[in-house]
Amino acid sequence: MQELSKRELNDISGGGTFKYFAFGGIIAFIIGFLDGFTRPLKCN
Repeated sequence: MQELSKRELNDISGGGTFKYFAFGGIIAFIIGFLDGFTRPLKCN
């Protein structure tokens, strides 16, 4: 097993998965907000 230096670790490209998760989280939040705004459910 080869140890990577800090510079080599920073150069690793993970395919932009964080961007996709952030984008999906924002979209889910907007959909949930609009759903709750248009169809409010009362708490029991």
